[in-house]
Amino acid sequence: MPLLEVDDVVVQFGGVTAVDHASFVAEAGRVTGLIGPNGAGKTTCFNVITGLQKPNRGRVRFDGRDITRLSVPRRSRRGMARTFQRLEAFGSLSVRENVRVARDIHRGIAGLVRPASADVDGLLERVGIAAYADERADSIPTGTARLLELARCLACDPQLLLLDEPSSGLDEQETDAFGLLLARLAAEGRAIVMVEHDMDLVMSVCDEIHVLDFGRVIASDAPGAIRANPDVQRAYLGYSDVDEAEALGEQTMEMVL
Repeated sequence: MPLLEVDDVVVQFGGVTAVDHASFVAEAGRVTGLIGPNGAGKTTCFNVITGLQKPNRGRVRFDGRDITRLSVPRRSRRGMARTFQRLEAFGSLSVRENVRVARDIHRGIAGLVRPASADVDGLLERVGIAAYADERADSIPTGTARLLELARCLACDPQLLLLDEPSSGLDEQETDAFGLLLARLAAEGRAIVMVEHDMDLVMSVCDEIHVLDFGRVIASDAPGAIRANPDVQRAYLGYSDVDEAEALGEQTMEMVL
């Protein structure tokens, strides 16, 4: 059974349908990509999963239980953690203090049910930002702040990680290291769902990819099949085999003329 199930979810804002009967799953031990053009409904899906947005219809199941009506804190207690596209760190606190706050809040909420035993400095080391431990969170580079948000999530020992544009601000070397970290986190039995525009990262780290376009899931498959899918190529990747064939034909004709 998948750890996360999004079933026939619809979200409407007035006359605009942001999510249109979307269904997809995420399994423990795997990295799942959620991709699509800007405005396709990806972040709205994240908001539905985490309880920030009520769907007009449809269901969300987590670990076999219907959580559609649960509050955000109750979903967190069940083992969800999320980062946001807009950075949400406590700017006046140090990097270490940011992670410690997340750990302490989680301990206070979860009590003995899901104790957080991870060492704060160990988490900073794990995500690669230990050198920034004593820096104020509002003074660190954007990419480092993204990794800080990941460390705060890990302080809650989640079963499901929802990451919204996590590689934004990372350079190429940092992105490669981040991809390896995601693979290790999934190998520990977590389900990771990632909204991301860096297609090299998505294609290299994801086990399965769901593609949204105008709120609808137009494809769900392994990376290679997604890359080759003509509907995905037209809607998001910006090209299609037909387009390339036509362009090649036009170039050939120009050469002949």
